[in-house]
Amino acid sequence: MSGRNTGRTSLRQRRRCLDPMREFDRLPPALRAWLARACLPWGPRSVLRAYRRALGQSGDAGRALQALDAIEARLIARDAARVWGDAHPAGLGERLPGAEPPCPGCG
Repeated sequence: MSGRNTGRTSLRQRRRCLDPMREFDRLPPALRAWLARACLPWGPRSVLRAYRRALGQSGDAGRALQALDAIEARLIARDAARVWGDAHPAGLGERLPGAEPPCPGCG
């Protein structure tokens, strides 16, 4: 473990140069709310980049947030397969019968 609060993951991590709280405060309110309930430890810069790309494609803020949900679900599935193996339900894109989503923001 690297001492950071990112848990066990195979996803790429980057060092930040700027103040992440200041960057978070500059995000649009809807994106801040989405980020507050996100399952993964997104950085403000990367989530803003993905949001702007999705917003440019859809032209709708709600659809852009849905696109972020899809991106996050895809990343979780990919990481679950690498961390826990291909047989893990999240890696297969499945959920056990009656099981809750891993977090409120994850489908």
